[in-house]
Amino acid sequence: MFSSYVAIGDSFTEGVGDEQPDGTVRGWADFVAVGLAQHAASTGGGPVTYANLAIRGRKLVPIIDEQLQPALDLRPEVISFNGGGNDILRPRMDVELIAGRFRGAIERIRAEGIHALMLSGANPLDHLPLGSAFDRRGRDLTTALRDLAELPGVTFVDNFSDVGLRDIRYWSADRLHLNALGHARVASNVLTEVGVPVPVEWGVEEVAAAPSGPKSRNTAAYYREFVLPWIGRRLTGRSSGDGRAAKRAVLEPVQL
Repeated sequence: MFSSYVAIGDSFTEGVGDEQPDGTVRGWADFVAVGLAQHAASTGGGPVTYANLAIRGRKLVPIIDEQLQPALDLRPEVISFNGGGNDILRPRMDVELIAGRFRGAIERIRAEGIHALMLSGANPLDHLPLGSAFDRRGRDLTTALRDLAELPGVTFVDNFSDVGLRDIRYWSADRLHLNALGHARVASNVLTEVGVPVPVEWGVEEVAAAPSGPKSRNTAAYYREFVLPWIGRRLTGRSSGDGRAAKRAVLEPVQL
């Protein structure tokens, strides 16, 4: 199994929504790294190293231009790649263009002999204003990329089609980012796809078996706290990731 892992992407991969007491974020990629390390330890393997270059707010092209080559330069055994979520949220989106750039990134990873772990993001359809439009774009992009899963050296984790993950229990207060439970479920999807046991202490199966949460309501307070600031950043050309650096820029051993 993989002993070195680099994650690239946007807020989904950085871990936004899974905030820790010290102000840092954790997220599914951190969970995956821990899962790989625990599996290695239990099977007599060596240490697992992990880096996370993802930065919130990045659209697909900046992810590729800014993060892909540094990830390749680290020479890991596996790179997880997710992007396009912020493109889906823009007024216009060219699905064919985004899919083409996505394909090119996967091919670059494969050309270096590195395993490509390709993820779709979770679907916020049930909770966001104009959710149906985002759902349609997300499905179109996922469909356009699904055939990449048939390529050697590629694993596709389709979180967008995980209907259970749409439950409000898995989403943070802004309803755009997953919370800790949601990130743990994504990590369990990833580990399952690569054949690594999901740590039972995460409680993923227990949470999934519990009753669904109540349907969310988009109140005036929600629009004031989350929607209007997001619109303001779009109108002024700002991003939530401006001035931010990768949270884990080099491969370091995963601490258990």
